[in-house]
Amino acid sequence: MDQQHQAGRRRAITGLLTMLGGVSLSPLLKAADAIPAAGPARLSEAEMQTAAWIREHALSDNRSYEILESLTTEVGARLAGSEADLRAVAWAEAKMRALGLDKVWKEPVQYPVWQRLSELASVISPYPHRLQVTALGHSVSTPEGGVQADIVRVASLQDLKNTDPAKVHGKIVFIDHKLKKSADYGEVAAGRSRGASEAARKGALALVIRSVGTDSHRLPHTGVMHYDDDAPRIAAAAISNPDADLLVRMLDRGEPVRLDLRIQTAMGGHFTSYNVIGELRGSEQPDDYVLIGGHLDSWDLGTGAVDDGAGCAITLGAAEFLRRHQLRPRRSIRVVLYANEEQGLIGGRAYHTAHRHEISRIQAASEADSGQGPVKMLRSDVRPAALAVVGQIQQVLTGLGVNAGGNQAHPGPDMGVLREAGAASFSLDMQADDYFDLHHTADDTFDKIDPARLRQSCAAFAVFAWMAAQSPVDFGSGDALIQSRKTRTAG
Repeated sequence: MDQQHQAGRRRAITGLLTMLGGVSLSPLLKAADAIPAAGPARLSEAEMQTAAWIREHALSDNRSYEILESLTTEVGARLAGSEADLRAVAWAEAKMRALGLDKVWKEPVQYPVWQRLSELASVISPYPHRLQVTALGHSVSTPEGGVQADIVRVASLQDLKNTDPAKVHGKIVFIDHKLKKSADYGEVAAGRSRGASEAARKGALALVIRSVGTDSHRLPHTGVMHYDDDAPRIAAAAISNPDADLLVRMLDRGEPVRLDLRIQTAMGGHFTSYNVIGELRGSEQPDDYVLIGGHLDSWDLGTGAVDDGAGCAITLGAAEFLRRHQLRPRRSIRVVLYANEEQGLIGGRAYHTAHRHEISRIQAASEADSGQGPVKMLRSDVRPAALAVVGQIQQVLTGLGVNAGGNQAHPGPDMGVLREAGAASFSLDMQADDYFDLHHTADDTFDKIDPARLRQSCAAFAVFAWMAAQSPVDFGSGDALIQSRKTRTAG
């Protein structure tokens, strides 16, 4: 039996019997404790009808598309540490106020600045070609005059690790790991993240990777990379998928392929940006909140429409819809637009540092950072007593074509550290079959957005956020949920 309901039953019986006078309460209270509960607490029928109303009306009446148009037109590309980064912060703060959120504020986030200056890659021999190339985030520059060397092709990061250093020394490593489906992103992106240090340990002069993307466009995909402290630092870049195919065809002819790679970047100084936060205050428990949001920064090649302007617009649109229709739930709904996700989840970590004392106040956390949608599946990570309410959320979302997942969820990149600290989490999994066609490229622009897809995602987040914030039971954030996860994993 839920402890809150048991305590309420005991208080009611105590009050009644006290009025009767002279009656021993102890046996009766023990008997009351032994009576089975009617079932786990659930949202009422009236609340379910309200949630269904939100689903139907938010699908056609949310402003997510207009919000995203505003961001991509008025700000555009938002590379962390750039002047546009601060313009995006100002845009977000002003937009939250214009949308009528009850409370709007920003919290500082500091990080070093990385700048892209110039990039050039060409095949010198056997068949001269200019390649489409982009430096990876945090890459150092090539030496003045660039690097000219033969390439050695490896199939993956693991293949590079297994390669004899003698085959790599003095050459440019080419990691030819093709992303075939979105589910493999983490495995393929490992070459982008860690390939430079692994190649440098074996004596390579530079690293070139096949773009981590599912497209066949002649547009390279950037993304952040990391250097290990125990390895030399060499330049790292990505070439487009068609250009990677070109290198493979040349290599298949059995002749050495020689590249000229020239990358110029700059790193230095610390920059202060901000997590921008807006809140729709709850009617009964305003200090407890459902946390939604996306990341405000983008890479500099496109205008960050799908990654992650869409997530910002979806979650802001959900909060605005609820405010406009005066659908104020018991708990607050907090929207966080995170700083500098792209270069290391820095805004997410800063939010955790600033709010680690209030993990138990987070009713549920879910980030939108998988493009425009639509939402296709709901997964949860809550205490067992809350699963009945999760089932009700699923029941309403089924009307949007959202399928049921299990009680194993990750809330998204910036919120992962909150999950590790015990925050109850949800994943509103989005259709991502075309996401990695655009991800981190110059093609990530507003014209790729389908209003119907974006609005379905916004409607799903509006339903989820309102129902989670209105729930008659808490979802269990804290140490108990961490222990519950361990039990589930062990089982």
